[in-house]
Amino acid sequence: MKQLKVLSLPYLVWMVIFILVPIVMMAFFAFTNEDGSLTIKHISDVGQYANIFVRSIWLALIATAICLVLAYPIAFFLSRIDKHKQGTMLLLVMLPMWMNFLLRTYAWMTILGNNGILNYLFSLVGLGPYKLINTSGAVVLGMVYNYLPFMILPLYSVMEKIDKSVIEAANDLGCNAAGVLFKVILPLSVPGIMSGITMVFVPAISTFIISRMLGGGSNLLIGDLIEMQFLGNAYDPHLGAAISLVLMVIILVIMTVMNQFSPDDQVLI
Repeated sequence: MKQLKVLSLPYLVWMVIFILVPIVMMAFFAFTNEDGSLTIKHISDVGQYANIFVRSIWLALIATAICLVLAYPIAFFLSRIDKHKQGTMLLLVMLPMWMNFLLRTYAWMTILGNNGILNYLFSLVGLGPYKLINTSGAVVLGMVYNYLPFMILPLYSVMEKIDKSVIEAANDLGCNAAGVLFKVILPLSVPGIMSGITMVFVPAISTFIISRMLGGGSNLLIGDLIEMQFLGNAYDPHLGAAISLVLMVIILVIMTVMNQFSPDDQVLI
């Protein structure tokens, strides 16, 4: 037992330095003024940005739902193919993640631009041009593209453990394809669904690069708002810390609610 404590020491030090200390600093700045006096003014000021919070949560939920719908059949297909093919297919899923995040987003700017590839293709058949970039749809598309692998991988890891004999037994007992899906596969894959939703929703709600590059100034999200308080002209680290703290609480509440629908042995937060 003592050896295990020694081995866990580096991880505990890492958590203290890069998790606990930043949270304490964030809370300190959120509840203090420039002179260090206590105040709740910055927390109360967060309310004026309620529309941005609502927009961010809504777009993150849409992106998460689309990722789940797209990833579920892909993960099931990957889990059922031959073992020697799974490695290659997983490599293809993860391949875009090897490219820099900014470069991937820049690529979508080129594709969705007013003079981009899609509008050029539309013009060939006498359609368009359409306003594809600097829209909420473009932001959701960027989220789905960048975070889809984070939904596929946990779903695959759970589905791959579902014994094929269980599915065969369900078929032998008279279940049709829909019955097998909703009565066997779906309940057994709930832990992967919960993990995938967490891994997509959390970065989606706090993103700022995607919204800035694909959404334009009319689609300001929480991540953009926080960045503006620390790096923009409206420099106010106390307000930025307050917004960050409120966002963290919202995420914790949502994750806690989600945990109520997950199996007892599945811990998300």
